[in-house]
Amino acid sequence: MCALLVGAPAVAVEMRSAVFRIDYPRLAPISRFDVVPEDLGFAGAVLATEDNMTTGSFLGHSYEIETVSVPPEGADAAFKALVEAGHEVIVVLARDEDLLRLSDIAGEGVLILNATAQGVALRDAECRANTLHIAPSDAMKADAVAQFAVWKKWPEWLMIHGSNPADLALAEAYRRAAAKFGAQIVEEREFEDTGGARRTDSGHVLVQRQIPVATQGAEDHDIVVAADASDYFAPYLPFHLWTPAPVMGSSGLRPVTFHASQEAWGATQFQTRFEELAGRYVREEDYNTWLALRVIGEAVTRASTGEVAALREYLLSDEFEVAAFKGVPVTFRPWNGQLRQPILLFDGRITASVSPQDGFLHQVSPLDTLGLDEPESACTAFGG
Repeated sequence: MCALLVGAPAVAVEMRSAVFRIDYPRLAPISRFDVVPEDLGFAGAVLATEDNMTTGSFLGHSYEIETVSVPPEGADAAFKALVEAGHEVIVVLARDEDLLRLSDIAGEGVLILNATAQGVALRDAECRANTLHIAPSDAMKADAVAQFAVWKKWPEWLMIHGSNPADLALAEAYRRAAAKFGAQIVEEREFEDTGGARRTDSGHVLVQRQIPVATQGAEDHDIVVAADASDYFAPYLPFHLWTPAPVMGSSGLRPVTFHASQEAWGATQFQTRFEELAGRYVREEDYNTWLALRVIGEAVTRASTGEVAALREYLLSDEFEVAAFKGVPVTFRPWNGQLRQPILLFDGRITASVSPQDGFLHQVSPLDTLGLDEPESACTAFGG
Protein backbone atom coordinates (compact mmCIF):
# COMPACT_ATOMS: atom_id res chain seq x y z
CA MET A 1 0.00 0.00 0.00
CA CYS A 2 1.39 3.42 -0.90
CA ALA A 3 0.10 6.98 -0.76
CA LEU A 4 0.57 9.39 -3.67
CA LEU A 5 -0.04 13.12 -3.34
CA VAL A 6 0.03 15.44 -6.32
CA GLY A 7 -0.52 19.17 -6.21
CA ALA A 8 -1.19 21.94 -3.73
CA PRO A 9 -1.99 21.67 0.00
CA ALA A 10 -5.58 20.85 0.93
CA VAL A 11 -7.82 23.93 0.70
CA ALA A 12 -11.48 24.40 -0.32
CA VAL A 13 -12.23 20.90 -1.58
CA GLU A 14 -10.18 17.86 -0.60
CA MET A 15 -10.68 14.72 -2.69
CA ARG A 16 -9.18 11.58 -1.19
CA SER A 17 -9.61 8.74 -3.65
CA ALA A 18 -8.21 5.23 -3.76
CA VAL A 19 -7.38 2.75 -6.49
CA PHE A 20 -7.92 -0.85 -5.37
CA ARG A 21 -6.56 -3.69 -7.51
CA ILE A 22 -6.92 -7.42 -6.93
CA ASP A 23 -3.98 -9.36 -8.33
CA TYR A 24 -5.20 -12.78 -9.43
CA PRO A 25 -2.98 -15.80 -10.09
CA ARG A 26 -2.48 -16.13 -13.81
CA LEU A 27 -0.70 -18.30 -16.34
CA ALA A 28 2.19 -16.86 -18.28
CA PRO A 29 0.76 -14.82 -21.17
CA ILE A 30 0.83 -16.23 -24.68
CA SER A 31 3.16 -13.41 -25.72
CA ARG A 32 5.77 -11.54 -23.71
CA PHE A 33 4.23 -8.38 -25.14
CA ASP A 34 1.31 -9.11 -22.77
CA VAL A 35 3.30 -9.34 -19.53
CA VAL A 36 1.34 -7.42 -16.89
CA PRO A 37 3.23 -4.36 -15.56
CA GLU A 38 3.47 -3.88 -11.79
CA ASP A 39 1.92 -0.42 -12.01
CA LEU A 40 -1.07 -1.55 -14.09
CA GLY A 41 -3.87 0.95 -13.50
CA PHE A 42 -1.84 2.87 -10.95
CA ALA A 43 0.12 4.76 -13.62
CA GLY A 44 -3.17 5.98 -15.06
CA ALA A 45 -4.19 7.13 -11.58
CA VAL A 46 -1.07 9.25 -11.18
CA LEU A 47 -1.58 10.88 -14.58
CA ALA A 48 -5.24 11.60 -13.82
CA THR A 49 -4.33 13.20 -10.52
CA GLU A 50 -1.82 15.45 -12.25
CA ASP A 51 -4.50 16.39 -14.79
CA ASN A 52 -7.05 17.10 -12.07
CA MET A 53 -4.59 19.37 -10.29
CA THR A 54 -3.98 21.37 -13.46
CA THR A 55 -7.39 22.94 -12.93
CA GLY A 56 -7.83 22.19 -9.26
CA SER A 57 -4.82 24.19 -8.12
CA PHE A 58 -6.47 27.37 -9.42
CA LEU A 59 -9.81 26.60 -7.78
CA GLY A 60 -8.67 25.60 -4.33
CA HIS A 61 -9.18 21.89 -4.93
CA SER A 62 -6.67 19.23 -3.90
CA TYR A 63 -6.51 15.59 -4.98
CA GLU A 64 -4.89 12.72 -3.12
CA ILE A 65 -4.81 9.09 -4.21
CA GLU A 66 -3.89 5.92 -2.39
CA THR A 67 -3.12 2.73 -4.30
CA VAL A 68 -3.64 -0.78 -2.97
CA SER A 69 -2.88 -4.12 -4.64
CA VAL A 70 -3.75 -7.36 -2.87
CA PRO A 71 -4.21 -11.06 -3.65
CA PRO A 72 -7.82 -12.29 -3.70
CA GLU A 73 -7.68 -13.77 -0.20
CA GLY A 74 -6.74 -10.41 1.30
CA ALA A 75 -9.17 -8.29 -0.70
CA ASP A 76 -12.03 -7.90 1.78
CA ALA A 77 -9.84 -6.91 4.74
CA ALA A 78 -7.79 -4.44 2.72
CA PHE A 79 -10.91 -2.92 1.17
CA LYS A 80 -12.59 -2.51 4.56
CA ALA A 81 -9.45 -0.77 5.81
CA LEU A 82 -9.71 1.77 2.98
CA VAL A 83 -13.34 2.48 3.79
CA GLU A 84 -12.63 2.77 7.50
CA ALA A 85 -9.79 5.19 6.73
CA GLY A 86 -12.37 7.53 5.17
CA HIS A 87 -11.95 6.92 1.44
CA GLU A 88 -15.30 7.68 -0.17
CA VAL A 89 -14.30 7.34 -3.84
CA ILE A 90 -12.64 4.04 -4.81
CA VAL A 91 -11.66 2.88 -8.29
CA VAL A 92 -11.77 -0.92 -8.36
CA LEU A 93 -9.88 -3.23 -10.70
CA ALA A 94 -11.40 -6.65 -10.03
CA ARG A 95 -13.45 -9.44 -11.53
CA ASP A 96 -17.24 -9.36 -11.58
CA GLU A 97 -17.95 -11.40 -8.47
CA ASP A 98 -15.39 -9.51 -6.40
CA LEU A 99 -16.60 -6.11 -7.56
CA LEU A 100 -20.14 -7.03 -6.56
CA ARG A 101 -19.08 -8.13 -3.10
CA LEU A 102 -16.87 -5.08 -2.53
CA SER A 103 -19.69 -2.77 -3.61
CA ASP A 104 -21.90 -4.32 -0.94
CA ILE A 105 -19.14 -3.98 1.67
CA ALA A 106 -18.68 -0.30 0.77
CA GLY A 107 -22.30 0.66 1.44
CA GLU A 108 -24.18 3.76 0.39
CA GLY A 109 -21.61 6.29 1.58
CA VAL A 110 -18.89 5.19 -0.83
CA LEU A 111 -18.80 5.70 -4.59
CA ILE A 112 -17.26 2.77 -6.51
CA LEU A 113 -15.89 3.27 -10.02
CA ASN A 114 -15.54 -0.03 -11.88
CA ALA A 115 -12.45 -0.03 -14.12
CA THR A 116 -12.31 -3.64 -15.34
CA ALA A 117 -15.37 -5.84 -14.65
CA GLN A 118 -17.33 -6.35 -17.88
CA GLY A 119 -20.20 -8.63 -16.86
CA VAL A 120 -23.58 -7.65 -18.27
CA ALA A 121 -25.35 -8.66 -15.01
CA LEU A 122 -23.53 -5.87 -13.17
CA ARG A 123 -25.41 -3.37 -15.37
CA ASP A 124 -28.61 -5.41 -15.23
CA ALA A 125 -30.34 -7.18 -12.34
CA GLU A 126 -27.15 -7.19 -10.22
CA CYS A 127 -26.52 -3.44 -10.47
CA ARG A 128 -25.64 -1.45 -7.35
CA ALA A 129 -26.57 2.18 -6.75
CA ASN A 130 -23.13 3.00 -5.38
CA THR A 131 -21.28 1.64 -8.44
CA LEU A 132 -20.62 3.45 -11.71
CA HIS A 133 -19.04 1.57 -14.59
CA ILE A 134 -16.15 3.10 -16.49
CA ALA A 135 -15.27 -0.19 -18.19
CA PRO A 136 -17.64 -1.07 -21.03
CA SER A 137 -19.66 -4.25 -20.66
CA ASP A 138 -19.26 -7.41 -22.70
CA ALA A 139 -22.51 -6.40 -24.38
CA MET A 140 -21.11 -3.02 -25.46
CA LYS A 141 -18.00 -4.61 -26.93
CA ALA A 142 -19.96 -7.38 -28.65
CA ASP A 143 -22.36 -4.83 -30.13
CA ALA A 144 -19.39 -2.80 -31.41
CA VAL A 145 -18.11 -5.85 -33.30
CA ALA A 146 -21.59 -6.77 -34.55
CA GLN A 147 -22.26 -3.29 -35.91
CA PHE A 148 -19.03 -3.30 -37.88
CA ALA A 149 -19.65 -6.79 -39.24
CA VAL A 150 -23.18 -5.86 -40.33
CA TRP A 151 -21.97 -2.57 -41.83
CA LYS A 152 -19.43 -4.60 -43.83
CA LYS A 153 -22.23 -6.96 -44.92
CA TRP A 154 -20.66 -9.95 -43.18
CA PRO A 155 -23.78 -11.28 -41.44
CA GLU A 156 -22.93 -14.99 -41.18
CA TRP A 157 -20.69 -15.90 -38.26
CA LEU A 158 -18.87 -18.98 -37.05
CA MET A 159 -18.46 -18.48 -33.28
CA ILE A 160 -15.71 -20.28 -31.41
CA HIS A 161 -15.89 -19.89 -27.63
CA GLY A 162 -13.88 -21.14 -24.68
CA SER A 163 -15.11 -23.43 -21.94
CA ASN A 164 -14.60 -21.22 -18.87
CA PRO A 165 -17.52 -19.30 -17.29
CA ALA A 166 -16.22 -15.93 -18.51
CA ASP A 167 -15.90 -17.32 -22.04
CA LEU A 168 -19.47 -18.61 -21.95
CA ALA A 169 -20.75 -15.24 -20.71
CA LEU A 170 -18.92 -13.49 -23.53
CA ALA A 171 -20.38 -15.95 -26.04
CA GLU A 172 -23.85 -15.08 -24.79
CA ALA A 173 -23.11 -11.39 -25.39
CA TYR A 174 -22.24 -12.19 -29.00
CA ARG A 175 -25.42 -14.25 -29.43
CA ARG A 176 -27.42 -11.28 -28.18
CA ALA A 177 -25.50 -8.88 -30.45
CA ALA A 178 -26.10 -11.06 -33.51
CA ALA A 179 -29.84 -11.18 -32.83
CA LYS A 180 -29.95 -7.44 -32.09
CA PHE A 181 -28.36 -6.36 -35.37
CA GLY A 182 -29.62 -9.06 -37.72
CA ALA A 183 -26.56 -11.28 -38.01
CA GLN A 184 -26.68 -15.07 -37.85
CA ILE A 185 -24.40 -17.41 -35.95
CA VAL A 186 -24.41 -20.31 -38.42
CA GLU A 187 -22.44 -22.60 -36.12
CA GLU A 188 -20.81 -22.63 -32.69
CA ARG A 189 -17.78 -24.59 -31.60
CA GLU A 190 -16.12 -24.85 -28.18
CA PHE A 191 -12.37 -24.86 -27.61
CA GLU A 192 -11.85 -26.60 -24.30
CA ASP A 193 -9.38 -25.16 -21.80
CA THR A 194 -7.36 -28.18 -20.68
CA GLY A 195 -5.03 -26.14 -18.47
CA GLY A 196 -1.26 -26.03 -18.57
CA ALA A 197 1.15 -23.72 -20.31
CA ARG A 198 0.05 -21.90 -23.44
CA ARG A 199 3.53 -20.75 -24.44
CA THR A 200 6.09 -23.44 -25.21
CA ASP A 201 8.92 -24.00 -27.67
CA SER A 202 6.63 -26.20 -29.74
CA GLY A 203 3.43 -24.21 -29.17
CA HIS A 204 3.12 -22.85 -32.70
CA VAL A 205 3.70 -26.34 -34.15
CA LEU A 206 0.88 -27.82 -32.08
CA VAL A 207 -1.46 -24.94 -32.88
CA GLN A 208 -0.65 -25.17 -36.58
CA ARG A 209 -1.97 -28.71 -36.45
CA GLN A 210 -4.84 -28.32 -33.96
CA ILE A 211 -6.65 -25.15 -35.05
CA PRO A 212 -7.25 -26.19 -38.69
CA VAL A 213 -8.64 -29.53 -37.55
CA ALA A 214 -10.81 -27.85 -34.92
CA THR A 215 -12.32 -25.55 -37.56
CA GLN A 216 -12.62 -28.05 -40.40
CA GLY A 217 -16.02 -28.67 -41.99
CA ALA A 218 -17.74 -25.60 -40.53
CA GLU A 219 -20.88 -24.17 -42.09
CA ASP A 220 -20.27 -21.43 -44.65
CA HIS A 221 -19.51 -18.17 -42.88
CA ASP A 222 -18.25 -14.63 -43.50
CA ILE A 223 -16.26 -14.15 -40.30
CA VAL A 224 -15.09 -16.03 -37.23
CA VAL A 225 -16.10 -14.51 -33.89
CA ALA A 226 -13.88 -15.55 -31.00
CA ALA A 227 -15.29 -15.49 -27.46
CA ASP A 228 -12.20 -16.16 -25.37
CA ALA A 229 -12.21 -14.01 -22.23
CA SER A 230 -9.54 -16.33 -20.78
CA ASP A 231 -7.10 -15.50 -23.61
CA TYR A 232 -6.47 -19.22 -24.05
CA PHE A 233 -6.78 -19.91 -27.78
CA ALA A 234 -8.07 -16.88 -29.70
CA PRO A 235 -4.68 -15.28 -30.52
CA TYR A 236 -3.83 -18.39 -32.52
CA LEU A 237 -6.92 -18.28 -34.76
CA PRO A 238 -5.76 -15.86 -37.47
CA PHE A 239 -3.80 -17.68 -40.18
CA HIS A 240 -4.60 -21.12 -38.74
CA LEU A 241 -8.26 -21.55 -39.71
CA TRP A 242 -9.23 -24.35 -42.09
CA THR A 243 -11.19 -21.90 -44.23
CA PRO A 244 -9.68 -18.39 -44.35
CA ALA A 245 -11.90 -15.68 -42.88
CA PRO A 246 -11.55 -12.45 -40.88
CA VAL A 247 -11.38 -13.02 -37.11
CA MET A 248 -13.08 -10.61 -34.71
CA GLY A 249 -13.74 -10.46 -30.99
CA SER A 250 -11.03 -11.81 -28.71
CA SER A 251 -8.51 -11.84 -31.55
CA GLY A 252 -7.99 -10.25 -34.94
CA LEU A 253 -10.14 -7.13 -34.85
CA ARG A 254 -10.70 -6.52 -31.14
CA PRO A 255 -13.10 -4.12 -29.37
CA VAL A 256 -11.18 -2.02 -26.82
CA THR A 257 -11.71 1.12 -24.78
CA PHE A 258 -8.30 2.46 -25.73
CA HIS A 259 -4.91 1.34 -27.01
CA ALA A 260 -1.36 2.62 -27.29
CA SER A 261 -1.44 3.67 -30.94
CA GLN A 262 -4.64 5.72 -30.73
CA GLU A 263 -3.74 9.28 -31.75
CA ALA A 264 -6.96 10.79 -33.05
CA TRP A 265 -8.90 13.48 -31.18
CA GLY A 266 -5.89 14.82 -29.31
CA ALA A 267 -4.80 11.47 -27.90
CA THR A 268 -1.18 11.90 -28.97
CA GLN A 269 -0.52 14.28 -26.09
CA PHE A 270 -2.11 11.85 -23.65
CA GLN A 271 0.00 8.98 -24.99
CA THR A 272 3.20 11.01 -24.77
CA ARG A 273 2.59 12.09 -21.20
CA PHE A 274 1.67 8.58 -20.11
CA GLU A 275 4.79 7.09 -21.69
CA GLU A 276 7.01 9.72 -20.06
CA LEU A 277 5.42 8.94 -16.71
CA ALA A 278 5.29 5.15 -16.86
CA GLY A 279 8.10 4.27 -19.27
CA ARG A 280 5.75 1.98 -21.21
CA TYR A 281 2.68 2.03 -23.45
CA VAL A 282 -0.78 2.57 -22.03
CA ARG A 283 -3.11 -0.38 -21.49
CA GLU A 284 -6.89 -0.47 -21.18
CA GLU A 285 -6.72 -0.74 -17.37
CA ASP A 286 -4.55 2.39 -17.22
CA TYR A 287 -6.90 4.35 -19.44
CA ASN A 288 -10.01 3.21 -17.55
CA THR A 289 -8.45 4.21 -14.22
CA TRP A 290 -7.34 7.55 -15.64
CA LEU A 291 -10.84 8.17 -16.97
CA ALA A 292 -12.47 7.17 -13.67
CA LEU A 293 -10.46 9.76 -11.76
CA ARG A 294 -10.89 12.38 -14.48
CA VAL A 295 -14.64 11.84 -14.17
CA ILE A 296 -14.33 12.72 -10.49
CA GLY A 297 -12.08 15.70 -11.17
CA GLU A 298 -14.46 17.10 -13.79
CA ALA A 299 -17.43 16.67 -11.46
CA VAL A 300 -15.61 18.39 -8.57
CA THR A 301 -14.66 21.27 -10.86
CA ARG A 302 -18.15 21.77 -12.27
CA ALA A 303 -20.22 21.04 -9.16
CA SER A 304 -17.77 22.70 -6.73
CA THR A 305 -18.21 19.97 -4.14
CA GLY A 306 -16.40 16.95 -2.77
CA GLU A 307 -19.50 15.48 -1.15
CA VAL A 308 -20.00 12.01 -2.58
CA ALA A 309 -23.81 12.01 -2.80
CA ALA A 310 -23.76 15.37 -4.62
CA LEU A 311 -21.02 14.17 -6.99
CA ARG A 312 -22.97 11.01 -7.83
CA GLU A 313 -26.13 13.04 -8.51
CA TYR A 314 -24.21 15.39 -10.78
CA LEU A 315 -22.46 12.57 -12.65
CA LEU A 316 -25.81 10.98 -13.49
CA SER A 317 -27.38 14.25 -14.57
CA ASP A 318 -27.75 15.65 -18.09
CA GLU A 319 -25.26 18.39 -17.18
CA PHE A 320 -22.24 16.12 -16.86
CA GLU A 321 -19.85 15.25 -19.66
CA VAL A 322 -16.10 14.81 -19.94
CA ALA A 323 -13.64 14.63 -22.83
CA ALA A 324 -12.02 11.22 -23.27
CA PHE A 325 -9.97 11.40 -26.52
CA LYS A 326 -12.74 9.58 -28.38
CA GLY A 327 -14.21 12.27 -30.56
CA VAL A 328 -17.32 12.91 -28.45
CA PRO A 329 -17.87 13.74 -24.78
CA VAL A 330 -18.73 10.72 -22.64
CA THR A 331 -21.65 10.64 -20.20
CA PHE A 332 -23.34 8.21 -17.82
CA ARG A 333 -26.53 6.25 -18.41
CA PRO A 334 -28.75 7.30 -15.50
CA TRP A 335 -30.62 3.98 -15.43
CA ASN A 336 -27.64 1.73 -14.62
CA GLY A 337 -24.53 3.84 -14.11
CA GLN A 338 -22.72 2.75 -17.28
CA LEU A 339 -20.46 5.26 -19.00
CA ARG A 340 -21.53 5.85 -22.59
CA GLN A 341 -18.49 5.77 -24.86
CA PRO A 342 -17.34 4.81 -28.35
CA ILE A 343 -15.56 1.47 -28.70
CA LEU A 344 -12.37 1.31 -30.76
CA LEU A 345 -11.86 -1.65 -33.10
CA PHE A 346 -8.13 -2.41 -32.89
CA ASP A 347 -6.24 -4.76 -35.18
CA GLY A 348 -3.09 -4.90 -33.05
CA ARG A 349 -1.51 -1.89 -34.71
CA ILE A 350 -4.12 0.72 -35.63
CA THR A 351 -7.70 1.74 -34.96
CA ALA A 352 -9.43 0.12 -37.92
CA SER A 353 -12.85 1.56 -37.07
CA VAL A 354 -14.90 3.01 -34.23
CA SER A 355 -18.39 1.94 -33.13
CA PRO A 356 -21.18 2.98 -33.07
CA GLN A 357 -21.08 2.76 -36.85
CA ASP A 358 -22.81 5.21 -39.17
CA GLY A 359 -26.46 4.41 -39.68
CA PHE A 360 -27.13 2.86 -36.27
CA LEU A 361 -29.52 5.36 -34.70
CA HIS A 362 -31.05 5.87 -31.27
CA GLN A 363 -33.61 8.34 -29.94
CA VAL A 364 -31.25 9.57 -27.19
CA SER A 365 -27.69 8.95 -28.39
CA PRO A 366 -26.04 6.66 -30.97
CA LEU A 367 -23.81 5.54 -28.08
CA ASP A 368 -26.87 3.88 -26.56
CA THR A 369 -26.92 1.40 -29.44
CA LEU A 370 -23.99 -0.26 -27.64
CA GLY A 371 -24.90 -2.46 -24.68
CA LEU A 372 -28.09 -2.64 -22.63
CA ASP A 373 -30.58 0.06 -23.50
CA GLU A 374 -32.94 1.33 -20.80
CA PRO A 375 -35.93 -0.87 -21.79
CA GLU A 376 -33.65 -3.94 -21.77
CA SER A 377 -32.09 -3.35 -18.36
CA ALA A 378 -33.52 -4.92 -15.21
CA CYS A 379 -31.55 -2.52 -13.03
CA THR A 380 -33.79 -0.81 -10.48
CA ALA A 381 -31.15 0.52 -8.06
CA PHE A 382 -30.95 3.78 -10.00
CA GLY A 383 -34.66 4.39 -9.85
CA GLY A 384 -35.44 2.76 -13.20
